Amino acid sequence: MSDDPSLRAVGWARSLPLSSAPKAARDWTRSHLATLGWLGSDPDTADAVLLTVSELVTNAHRHARSAAQLVLTWDHECLHVTVHDDSPHLPEPRPASEDALGGRGMFLVDALADTWDTRPCPRGKDVTACFRPHPHVPGPRSRP
Repeated sequence: MSDDPSLRAVGWARSLPLSSAPKAARDWTRSHLATLGWLGSDPDTADAVLLTVSELVTNAHRHARSAAQLVLTWDHECLHVTVHDDSPHLPEPRPASEDALGGRGMFLVDALADTWDTRPCPRGKDVTACFRPHPHVPGPRSRP
């Protein structure tokens, strides 16, 4: 195996059909955050990741009317949270009136993530938010 750290990413993927609730995505993500050690050592970042997962999966289900493909990738610097859906329409933060019940999801993602972006795909789009652990938080131990 190569010693190049860029070749040692850890990743997980899950499909979430329209019938699944965002809680299923959060629970699944929480279990993987536990393997990274973030629940105990960086709970604020873990909470930000979980809220972002909820928002992105909800957007895929509600606005794209699509199953959500959730992919988590840890590259030893950043946890990339990607949600793919079938809609070609890219999300944009938009102003919401004070009495609106929705419309703030991407504002939340923008506030919570270190960075985020969207990428059109042949069959839909990917929305990716990246989270860096606080400097005192170690990444997972390298496995042989």
